[in-house]
Amino acid sequence: MSDIASGRSLKQAASKTGPVPTGAVSGDGLLDDPSDENLDDVLGGGAAGEPILITVPSGQRADRLDKVLAALLAQHSRSRLQGWIEAGHVRVNGAIAKVRTLVGPTDRIEVRVQPSPESQAFAPEPIDFTVVADSADWIVVDKPAGLVTHPGAGNWHGTLLNGLLHRYPELVRVARAGIVHRLDKDTSGLMVVARHETAQTHLVRQLQARTVGREYLALVHGRLGAGGTVDRPLGRDPRVPVRMSVERPIAPKPAMTHYRAERQGEAQCGGSHAAAAPVTQVVCRLETGRTHQIRVHMASLGHPLLGDVLYGGRPLAGAARQMLHARTLRFDNPADGVLLTFQSCLPEDMLAVQESIRWNS
Repeated sequence: MSDIASGRSLKQAASKTGPVPTGAVSGDGLLDDPSDENLDDVLGGGAAGEPILITVPSGQRADRLDKVLAALLAQHSRSRLQGWIEAGHVRVNGAIAKVRTLVGPTDRIEVRVQPSPESQAFAPEPIDFTVVADSADWIVVDKPAGLVTHPGAGNWHGTLLNGLLHRYPELVRVARAGIVHRLDKDTSGLMVVARHETAQTHLVRQLQARTVGREYLALVHGRLGAGGTVDRPLGRDPRVPVRMSVERPIAPKPAMTHYRAERQGEAQCGGSHAAAAPVTQVVCRLETGRTHQIRVHMASLGHPLLGDVLYGGRPLAGAARQMLHARTLRFDNPADGVLLTFQSCLPEDMLAVQESIRWNS
């Protein structure tokens, strides 16, 4: 049998780096099912920096090092093991080894476990964002466009969550650092964060009951009618995994968006002689909060957001991102039940696009 000496459990290892995330109710841009972001596998066996000592068992066929390790250390992916080997964190019989080093029975392997990006995601970092207001129970944040809300694949650092932990250290004791709903990276505007578990539970229940008011301002292509409601379930696009869809989606969930047109105008497509493109300023109110909900629902009407190239929008009039801003947030104060309302002004980039449009009187 292999002699594997290491020993801390996942929960012990994770406690060194911050809270293991648990479920939360979504906002526009949140992965609705918390199982979509399961980080319970952050370290597997062996704490970061501690060696795992293995004697290759007599029944093991001689093979290249990465294949043997993948069989003996199934809690770690083969690609992760290859990375450790290439970085010099694996020795065979005392010597630094290569991925293709041949190992067989009785060879002694020393693997020095390295922290995964996931395990280091919940670390305080100084991140620039605006706090609109706070209390002993909640924090209202005005998230800038370009800031990822929560660590995830490809974005393990530099998120709003990291900034919250830096500015409010006590949030380390709250699941997801108090985040209960999220905005897409390139959507700006208001979010509420809970400062303790009781407040988080209260806010989550409000979201589940659909009593949290979330109003967004969007600039969309085309001339949209007075208003209406889109009630179409959302799920992953079966053809493009990074997209959501209302057309034969994978694992669809109920989604409802109310919208009304505020005004119509024309945006310049290119040079001074280029044709103008019709644009509508729309106010959207969420009943549910699914990933990319407003973006997909507006595109399903044939009116994608300006700048939202993922769903058919074009970067007209300088719109370098989807023109979507969470401008109003309402919720009941967990302390006394009083309705609180917060407003956010348009960010400079969206304001510039808005001002460049020739609006109809």
